[in-house]
Amino acid sequence: MTADEESRALRDAAAVEPIRSGRYGVDVSARYTIPGGYPNGGYLQCIMANGALAAASAEGSTHLHATSVTTNYIGAPTPGPAELEVDVRRVGRGVSFVHAALAQEGQIVTESLITLGTLHEGSIPRYMDAQPPHVAPVEECLRARPGDETVMGGVLDGRLDPSCAVWLTGATSTSGEVKGWLRLDDGAGPWDAWSLLLASDAMVPGTFPLGSSGWVPTLQLTSYVRRIPTSEWLRARQWCIVIADGLVDERCELFDDRGELVASSSQIAMVRFPGR
Repeated sequence: MTADEESRALRDAAAVEPIRSGRYGVDVSARYTIPGGYPNGGYLQCIMANGALAAASAEGSTHLHATSVTTNYIGAPTPGPAELEVDVRRVGRGVSFVHAALAQEGQIVTESLITLGTLHEGSIPRYMDAQPPHVAPVEECLRARPGDETVMGGVLDGRLDPSCAVWLTGATSTSGEVKGWLRLDDGAGPWDAWSLLLASDAMVPGTFPLGSSGWVPTLQLTSYVRRIPTSEWLRARQWCIVIADGLVDERCELFDDRGELVASSSQIAMVRFPGR
């Protein structure tokens, strides 16, 4: 099935269908891919979280949200049928722990450790050190176009602050940081706690301002969902911690219109620079 024939909704694209206990069928969507045709890492985390929530519920868990997902991208899955094997390690009162492995043609391509819990709307943070970045107004930011790294099949509206999008003009920067706005444009509603897993891997790499190529495949991604978002747009910042030996360590923070940190992520990825 082509992207044009598929539902745009993230819920449909990341749905899991029970096969038997602990096994789910998945149809990996062509819409939620990056240039090159590979599924976005955050989208795959949405699939893993769906399987974890379904399997844990079948074993008595009442938890509503995946609050932490750590994923190893062992191989590169392709759009099409896949099978998800889910092992519920523990169902607890406060949290539950689940392991999930996604396989195609008998080979595991992605595996995750997922922590489940329940977030509450309207709760007040007791402490928060993270501060929302200064980002130019949405209408002044550069809108990504289909085929750009921030767009997945026209289901994500990404806007980049002009101050950090220097590579678009062929220039480079001394700062490995990108920031901007993200809006889910799948026709099915605004961001929620589950779809934040997609947002946690939706920004362009912070290596781009430094002059890296477009090839920055994620090896491991950990996403933390801390709050239920309240706004259509998320304010996002992604930056490099260190680049060495062909690897980049990146962080991402996402804030809603309250200025509250709703999710963050950490990843290590491979990176290339021209002439190296």
